Amino acid sequence: MASEEKPGWFGRLFGRKGQSAADEKPEAELPAEAASPSEGQPDFATGAEDVEQVPLPPEDNAEPVADVVEGADLLPIEGEPERPPAGTAGDDPAHGADPVDTGTENRAPVVEPVADIQPDIQPDIQPIDSAAALAHDAGAGPDREPEAKGWWSRLTSGMKRTSSALSDRVTGLFTKRKLDATTLEDLEDALIQADFGLETAMRVSEAVGKGRYEKGISPDEVRAILASEVERALEPVAVPLAIDATRKPFVILTVGVNGAGKTTTLGKLASKLRAEGRTVMLAAGDTFRAAAIDQLKVWGARTGTPVVSGAQGADAAGLAFDALKQASAAGTDVLLIDTAGRLQNKAGLMAELEKIVRVLRKQDPEAPHATLLVLDATVGQNALSQVELFSQAAPVSGLVMTKLDGTARGGILVALAAKFGLPVHFIGVGEGVEDLEPFAARDFARAIAGLEKD
Repeated sequence: MASEEKPGWFGRLFGRKGQSAADEKPEAELPAEAASPSEGQPDFATGAEDVEQVPLPPEDNAEPVADVVEGADLLPIEGEPERPPAGTAGDDPAHGADPVDTGTENRAPVVEPVADIQPDIQPDIQPIDSAAALAHDAGAGPDREPEAKGWWSRLTSGMKRTSSALSDRVTGLFTKRKLDATTLEDLEDALIQADFGLETAMRVSEAVGKGRYEKGISPDEVRAILASEVERALEPVAVPLAIDATRKPFVILTVGVNGAGKTTTLGKLASKLRAEGRTVMLAAGDTFRAAAIDQLKVWGARTGTPVVSGAQGADAAGLAFDALKQASAAGTDVLLIDTAGRLQNKAGLMAELEKIVRVLRKQDPEAPHATLLVLDATVGQNALSQVELFSQAAPVSGLVMTKLDGTARGGILVALAAKFGLPVHFIGVGEGVEDLEPFAARDFARAIAGLEKD
């Protein structure tokens, strides 16, 4: 057939593209060349919806293709419910998921009663006491352990992360390797990363290399040297908290950043002082958080300690003044004052802390008799900045290091001792009452080095 009687493939492709079924002319009205079948070439120019029947070669007697081709394999079989694809967990791999009933009458889940499942167990649903929940750390810790552990066991367990990190480093450095300058530098790096501080790291490195240069040394020997040097650095600051019985009440003020554990520490300290036979009073000076007030009240109820508190948002300095007045009138041995957490770089909040000290000294020129800075061991080197700036706002007399069980950088206590020399009165390695203990340099040194108690 001549090309002038019939357009080619390219012309038919662009000539019919974009026409809708409604706009197309009937076949009788079309030009003859448009209605003629293609000579030996399939007509791909038309969409599947335009194809009514595709003729096959004479030698093939296959049935004509159905009118609707596009998407035919995606249509559901007539009479069968449509199913989602198979393969999800719990579905029949051959048939897919069962049809989902979207009726509103079946939307509520069916809950089996507890009594039907476990006839011998009666459900015991108690209302939640928010104050008790806040004091979860006061009682939940010991209750979770089936047997009471001694302090050494709790200390080594709490400091496992620090000691394990050091042991892994030391073992890798001194296994099948001679002691040389590179090895000692790597040891210094490991100690600095554990926040021991540059001074302590250099001293330990020097002690390890003394008399052993270009010789072998076992990891156990390195740990023993580390424990000895840490003990030597911490021994001068391991000072118990002394309560002067001639000062009634003996006022203890706690300070620190948000979340350091001041309120919990005061509750534990009140328990210890009560066990020694002293009378104690608590002052809820963290007036910014209602939760802190409730938490301290729970501690007071548990330890039989009266609590002086005010409304949320009350003046903290005024509350401290009233608490000191009441403690003096009652002849209380020790007054423990809580304060709100504050960042050490916030001048306004630090000035408020100074105000509390000034107001206390209007009644007792020597109050507070002890100011404990509570430090969170997980903050690492930031603890150095906290000690420096809090000491400017309040007469910090000693340190309490908490959360040693939550960090692999417990060596910060060594760096603090080397830089400031402040007494370390207590350390905490858990949330239970017994997890706050007086600081002992030898026990701490052997626990951080991963050695057994001798």
